[in-house]
Amino acid sequence: MTETTQKKHLFDNPRNVERLLKGFYVICIILIIADFIIHRHTTMGWEKIPAFYAFYGFIACVVLVVVAKIMRKVVMRKENYYDE
Repeated sequence: MTETTQKKHLFDNPRNVERLLKGFYVICIILIIADFIIHRHTTMGWEKIPAFYAFYGFIACVVLVVVAKIMRKVVMRKENYYDE
């Protein structure tokens, strides 16, 4: 296929990507505002912290990436491992 006959995808247009990101930002802002307005039934004290679950999720993702990088060094094989 040449470049002119390739199928255009939705996110090939930078304007569509920009719209999607703006939508995500708006949703995040609405959820943060809702966190201050809507009463949550909490059982633990730390759950009462505003945006607790957002911070918890972010920290959990960062920890997963760091652990995966460390595990990669332990689990990774040489490039020609199966060719030997």
